[in-house]
Amino acid sequence: MTTALELRNVSQAFGTNGVLDSVSFAVREGSITALLGPSGVGKTTLLRIICGFETPQHGSVFINSQLVARDGQSLVPPEHRGVGLVPQEGSLFPHLSVSANIAFGLQQRRSAATRRRVQEMLDLVDLSSCADMRPDQLSGGMQQRVALARALAPSPAVVLLDEPFASLDASLRATVRSEIVEVLRRSGATTLWVTHDQQEALSCADTVALLLDHRIAQCGAPVELYRSPASRQVAEFVGEAVQLSGVASGGTVAGSFVECALGRLATTSAHDGRVTVILRPEQLELDESNNGTAPRGTVVASRFYGHDGEIDVRLANGEVVVARLHARLLPQVGAEVALRVTGQVLAFA
Repeated sequence: MTTALELRNVSQAFGTNGVLDSVSFAVREGSITALLGPSGVGKTTLLRIICGFETPQHGSVFINSQLVARDGQSLVPPEHRGVGLVPQEGSLFPHLSVSANIAFGLQQRRSAATRRRVQEMLDLVDLSSCADMRPDQLSGGMQQRVALARALAPSPAVVLLDEPFASLDASLRATVRSEIVEVLRRSGATTLWVTHDQQEALSCADTVALLLDHRIAQCGAPVELYRSPASRQVAEFVGEAVQLSGVASGGTVAGSFVECALGRLATTSAHDGRVTVILRPEQLELDESNNGTAPRGTVVASRFYGHDGEIDVRLANGEVVVARLHARLLPQVGAEVALRVTGQVLAFA
């Protein structure tokens, strides 16, 4: 598939403060790529470099195979890069109608072609009935859809979303997120979606580029980062990590195994010796076989979330593990339970 956006060894610093360290990744045409990472790791700086608002001190930026910036030089100005930006707050013009906001980035704004394009965008984001309204008459989610329509109207090579739901209430976030993803899929837009929200990245993107310590720690499909993280740091950031101490024996004919407080478990690691064992809470289940061989522990905390819940279980050696269970299976605090592990676990030296 064609590459719409590519960064090669991009580095940036402000004085002695390094912000980006040899960042490289590519975004496929028509795909959604999430740039995931904690606050302060350089995600917004990277967006500004792609837009052309900043120039990379080192490295190169390509848009549709065209070199637009390299080693301190901006080779193509921002307005000619074919980039659509949706900032955190949407940044709609308060004195303009919804239609006028969408038309703002189009040439010959009063032409018949522009009116047709605006109507196409209104239909795309399902806001045709709001064409003449001002932004302050819209909900937060509707404003974000207008901002996206404005970014998509000129048919950009790539659309950049900078924490698009940061200002929305938690109750609205999931609904608006689904609406935005549907619009992006229907439009076929190539998208780079910046977020610090792991759930958002895993559920919305085709590819996740994880930025940790100012560099790309791993780039791949969401399921790859979650189930086969490249490092302990990736495993800890991408999802909830249950951690135990263990001893691994890797590379045997029978496979790789690790001994820990949960028993002898299959692992993807080929390490030997002492390791940190990591598994996901949903890998732990209650074992009701009563065969006496399952590891046992005492429930020390229980959290009910509605559709499911979590329990903290203190094992015989004092380590505490978290299990995610169906809500109807949650045992009481103080109950003694037997556990079993499904699937392979991770092990890091």
